[in-house]
Amino acid sequence: MLFTQQAVLRQRLLLLASLALGSLLYLVARVGSLDRLQPLSPIDGHLGPHEDQIPLRALQSKKGILNEFYNGNTSQEQIQLHSLVQQLPKAIIIGVRKGGTRALLEMLNLHPAVVKASQEIHFFDNDENYGKGMEWYRRKMPFSYPHQITIEKSPAYFITEEVPERIYKMNSSVKLLIIVREPTTRAISDYTQVLEGKERKNKTYYKFEKLAMDAKSCEVNTKYKAVRTSIYTKHLERWLKYFPVEQFHIVDGDRLITEPLPELQLVESFLNLPARISPYNLYFNATRGFFCLRFNIVFNKCLAGSKGRTHPEVNPAVVAKLHKFFHPFNQKFFQITGRTFNWP
Repeated sequence: MLFTQQAVLRQRLLLLASLALGSLLYLVARVGSLDRLQPLSPIDGHLGPHEDQIPLRALQSKKGILNEFYNGNTSQEQIQLHSLVQQLPKAIIIGVRKGGTRALLEMLNLHPAVVKASQEIHFFDNDENYGKGMEWYRRKMPFSYPHQITIEKSPAYFITEEVPERIYKMNSSVKLLIIVREPTTRAISDYTQVLEGKERKNKTYYKFEKLAMDAKSCEVNTKYKAVRTSIYTKHLERWLKYFPVEQFHIVDGDRLITEPLPELQLVESFLNLPARISPYNLYFNATRGFFCLRFNIVFNKCLAGSKGRTHPEVNPAVVAKLHKFFHPFNQKFFQITGRTFNWP
């Protein structure tokens, strides 16, 4: 009899403890969201017209209402009830490939006034997509509150000739983000991604040295796309025919890996966003070797395992030639943008 009573008591205590813990986690997450993630109007710095709205981030977990919108499980009446819209982006991460565009987008999504497009849209660099029109592009955007900004990223935009004019026609005042890494490192990273894809299909691929160097002249092969992409100033000059330099912000992709918060704070300032991303939102994962994201006490996120691939060993003489080749282009890039990096 005594044993049965003790067992029942233990079960009740465990149930109460579970309920208490669940309630505590919910309250901490909820209070944290409500305290930190208020509706904001990022462009002019003022609060939005509906200051009593539920903060978007409180709805943005996988179990939240926005997930229903993304999956097409809601009616137009429900969308209107929550005052949600699909907006054209007011800021675009235009490049650079293998510079850290995905990491930058995911980290900016920590901000309550930012809503990201989950996939690369490839609207402005793809003739077929561009031919579908601006309304098709807008429908590819996530749902958001009117006072929030939508951001998309498609790294091919930076190097595609038609894109600057096409984006200018959409919105001549759009904010443009470019994330760069040391050019030789970026080129090798670009090669590594392609190499991995070839190996998955059991296909052979040339060594980086053979692609990056011209066999006849023994000089840098400027026809190799990975090399061309790293000549940042050449691409930027094409963009400057349509947009003033003040509409661009250069993000240090190397620093975003090791010290993400200062870089994110610079972007917040560029986008006229109140500072909301804090050390709490970024924690170093020793197993992965990268910073991961913390939205609140319940929701964490790390980037995909494909990020941070190990680069192949490259002949030091080839690396030195690439450093020498990129150097004058880097100096011009620093001069134009007003941001200098410690590159060879």
